[in-house]
Amino acid sequence: MAEQKVRWGILATGGIAAAFTADLVDLPDAEVVAVASRRQESADAFAERFGIPRAYGDWTSLAEDGDIDVVYVATPHSAHREAAGLCLEAGRHVLCEKAFTLNAREAVELVALAQARGSFLMEAMWMYCNPLVRRLKALVDDGAIGEVRHVQADFGLAGPFPPSHRLRDPAQGGGALLDLGVYPVSFAQLLLGEPSDVTARATLSAEGVDLQTGALLSWDGGALASLHCSIVGGTATAASVTGSAGRIDVPGGFFFPERFVLHRDGRDPQEFTADPADGPRNTLRHEAAEVMRALRAGETESPLVPLEGTLAVMRTLDAIRDRVGVRYPGEESTGEETAGEAPELTPA
Repeated sequence: MAEQKVRWGILATGGIAAAFTADLVDLPDAEVVAVASRRQESADAFAERFGIPRAYGDWTSLAEDGDIDVVYVATPHSAHREAAGLCLEAGRHVLCEKAFTLNAREAVELVALAQARGSFLMEAMWMYCNPLVRRLKALVDDGAIGEVRHVQADFGLAGPFPPSHRLRDPAQGGGALLDLGVYPVSFAQLLLGEPSDVTARATLSAEGVDLQTGALLSWDGGALASLHCSIVGGTATAASVTGSAGRIDVPGGFFFPERFVLHRDGRDPQEFTADPADGPRNTLRHEAAEVMRALRAGETESPLVPLEGTLAVMRTLDAIRDRVGVRYPGEESTGEETAGEAPELTPA
């Protein structure tokens, strides 16, 4: 595969699929060969828009297309288990949007399936692949602000979203947490790992999904994280990481930052900015490039977005939902009941 383009299939035709494909077609080592939707007309329109050779009106045909190396799953997260599982069963590698699944049980099933097939699997957590976020993590890991004491992050949209909207629909995994809260949770766990305890409160809609949620995560070492997500109020999407010897502030758009500022005791603030050569702030090309790098290296998971990290985030999201009382149709359990079910992860 080292001398050939990586051949992609796109499963779903919504806004995030279009954004990803637009970035993908600009990468010289990527080729989009097929797209699938549940409706043939949607697949045809998407294929015409991006010059994709094949358009399928069902997911199975895409999964079984032997010309495809890796499938990008861009459905609502309520369908991730079905769509990604179909592709893995057919021998395709998979990049699956976040939230990775509805719950940790489904995530465990996908990871086990990928490992059984020897296939690559990665959550499309583009924040983890962002060069400036990687620089921030490296500074924290190197002790630039001492021992991490507190992480703050928020992500809220003003709305309003009507009850008919996907974000309000329990059947589609609606609510603020899985769509938006996955970012603050993932940011905190990027720096601190899986928390030892979770406390949360939420405002629920008449349909039973969370309109806004606040969570306090804690770690055995004494660190805390204060996180908030909302679909009823626009927030600053800011983040901060406070340590024993300094602080890092990300003033806005923490999951695709333009800059952040390092404050250290006794020193002038130091600003770090995104390199224009890395592309626009909202580019998804970094996660695509990481997938292709891993495939060419023969890896079955990415060190930037490891499967155990994805499972840990899903366990935390389950725990938060358990605390606030959000359960989706067909679920038997959430929260702590799913903890500890992760399979033995083989080295990448």
